[in-house]
Parts: sequence; structure tokens; C-alpha cells
Amino acid sequence: MSAFSTTLAAIAFAALTQAAFADTVSTRNGDDTFFSGGLISQSIDTKGDTFVAARSARVKGAALGDMHVSGFDVSVDVNVAEDLYAMGATVVVRGTIAEDLSVMAFSARTESSSETAGNARLMGNSVTVEGPVAGALSVMGRDVILNAKITGDVRILAQTLSFGPDAVVSGSLTYSTEEKIKVPTRVASEDRVTFERVSGGQIYEEWQELSKDIPTLPTFASMLFGFIVSLLFFLALGALMLGFMPKRLARMRRSIAAAPGQTFMLGVIGLSMLFGAVLVTALTIVGLPFVPIAVLAIVVAWVLGYALGAYSVAMRLWTGLGGADDPSNVARLAILAAAITFIALLNFIPFVGWVANYTLVLLGVGAMTRAVFQSLIGSPDVVLDVDMKPIED
Repeated sequence: MSAFSTTLAAIAFAALTQAAFADTVSTRNGDDTFFSGGLISQSIDTKGDTFVAARSARVKGAALGDMHVSGFDVSVDVNVAEDLYAMGATVVVRGTIAEDLSVMAFSARTESSSETAGNARLMGNSVTVEGPVAGALSVMGRDVILNAKITGDVRILAQTLSFGPDAVVSGSLTYSTEEKIKVPTRVASEDRVTFERVSGGQIYEEWQELSKDIPTLPTFASMLFGFIVSLLFFLALGALMLGFMPKRLARMRRSIAAAPGQTFMLGVIGLSMLFGAVLVTALTIVGLPFVPIAVLAIVVAWVLGYALGAYSVAMRLWTGLGGADDPSNVARLAILAAAITFIALLNFIPFVGWVANYTLVLLGVGAMTRAVFQSLIGSPDVVLDVDMKPIED
């Protein structure tokens, strides 16, 4: 797993768990150790990779593998045997890192007790580097302070750059600021210092040059092509449903027409259950690998619900205008195509298009939810009296 993907895993882990737990929860899966909670102040001694996610995370001890930490307020005083990845609003690193260090934060800081044996990469609004780095140092920030010994090369992109009394660069120093600054010779000799000017206007001009051939809005041709592809997809989906489950499709369609309000509320319940399944699955921690499956179920239900809702409303309008209640499959597909086209045109009306689309989704999901509930608890077709005769209304 790459550094980027593992960091994203830590962020997702934080988003799914830290809001639900007030106390620290830890679990292990193989050699990986996971910690989550609202406020974490933890001393660790882990043998494999370590993941920490919290609103406020203060961790100390030792980790023999990689370490990944995310949160709003992060403090890491851990001796890490491999790489350290930290992300948060405020990140302070105090421990030693045997390999590489990667930090992304609004305010990022490495203290003098933090020693990085490999390369260090830091990004933030304000970045302070006080811990020595044996490899190369890469920094991007608004305000950058370098006050440590760097054995390798240094590259800094900043709006303001300053050097503390302990700043020493043994390799080359390349910096990019709006204006050239005087780099003290105690930091790096003049022949090892390179200035690359950068300005907001220059960045804007380069972006304009890069994007001049890219249309800011989709052209009519691309919009039409996208609509045709979507229409063909829903027609193919409708043909499959009409071919493999015509009776069940008819029952769900008629349930929407018979009780639209109730079906709408069932749609709210069904969609809420699907979204809740993502959180509940994640909270078990061991169920984290199944979260993508739950998300996929939401996407599938959303698409099927949209198609079913559009088809049902269109068929209700068709019969209301005097059309046959049981037309041919070709006529049904034509009705579905007309409904998809009309809804696509509604999307050009702000707010109205979204409400119409979401309403259709809830109606379709509601009909599917009703069908699932009926299959689970059973639904007698006819109510009989004690003499086993149908009860007349």
C-alpha cells in the first residue's frame, strides 16, 4: 500500500469512527494496530503498522512499523522504526523517525527532539522545522521557519522564509519566494543556494496558459452525448427489468400509484438504513473492508430507485391521460425514455431539478423497501372472514 493510500485510509477511519466514540477504542488485525476515539492520550508499543484517528491525538512510545496519525490536534512523541504520516489542523512531531516523515497540516512543527533519518516532506500554512533531517527536506507553506540541521538537499516553496540560529544545510538549498532574500552563509554558502522566483500573478498566468484550451463549461455536443449515453443506459436497464421481472415491476409500480405518500416515507426509511449501514459496518472496525460494499449498495439502490420512480410516475401519467394500463414493452420503454428526457430538461431549472430527481429516487427506493419488507414478513393477497370468504368493502 502506498503512502498516499494509507494516509487516506487513516482519514476515512477517522471520519467514520471518531464522532461515535468518546473513549479510546483499540483493535488489532494481524500486525496492524488501530486506535480511535474523540480524545486520545495513548502510550503505545506496537510491533507492526499503527493507525491513530481522533479529534485530539497525543501519542507517545514506540512503533516498529509505519505510523499513520490523523485528527484535528495531533502530537506525536513516538519513536517510529519506519515511516511516519501525520495529518491534521495542528501537527507537532517530537519523536524520532527511522525512515521518512510526511506531514500535512494547517500548522506543522517538528521539535528539536525529532530526528528524521530519511527524507522529510511538510506542507501547511505555517511550517516550523526544528528537528534535524539526515536526508532531503521538502517544504511547502505560507510561512516557513527553518531552524535545524539538514544533511541532504532542501527545497522550499513559501511566501515568507526565515532561518533560526540552528539552521544548517549541508546540501543544496533551493527556495522559491515572491522576493529574493539574503540567506546567511552559516546556513549555506552562496554557491549552494538557488533562488527561483514565484508570484501569485505568475501562477495565475501559468494556469491560464495551461487551461486556455479547456472549456470552462461543457459544450452542447458533450452534454448531448452524455444525455444519450445515460438514456441508453436506463433503456437497457428498463428492458432487462421488463424482460426478467415484469410482474414484480408492475406490483412495485402500482404500489407507488396507490400510496405515494407512504411509499415516499418508506423510501426515506430504506435510504436511511443503507446510509446507516455504512457507519454501523465501520464502527465494528473488523467490518471496515465491507464498507465499500455498503457504499456500492447505496449507489445501486439510488440508480434503480431513480429508474423505477421515473417509470412509475410516467406510467401513472400515461394511464391518467387515457393510455392503456398494460401497454406493450416497446411502448413502456418509449414512456420511460420520455420521462428521462423530461427530467433531464428539469435539471436546467435550479433547485426544481434536484427536488424532482430526489423525489423520484425516494419513490423508487420506497417501492423496493416495501417489496423487501413484504417478502420478509409476508403479505396476504386477500383478507378473508371466518367463513373463508372475501370481505366486501
